[in-house]
Amino acid sequence: MAIEARIRELGSRHESLDRAIKEELQRPAFDDTRLRHLKRQKLKLKEEIQTLQGRGH
Repeated sequence: MAIEARIRELGSRHESLDRAIKEELQRPAFDDTRLRHLKRQKLKLKEEIQTLQGRGH
């Protein structure tokens, strides 16, 4: 059960980062460095979610 809760938490953070990326892209002069940072964080979360899902099955 703890793994499932962690996956949900990470999924929520992943969605938040997705929204932040979309918002950054909507800005007229978006910050390339910030965008790369957000995308890197999102990818790390995705990898962690996949790892945890692999353990659960």
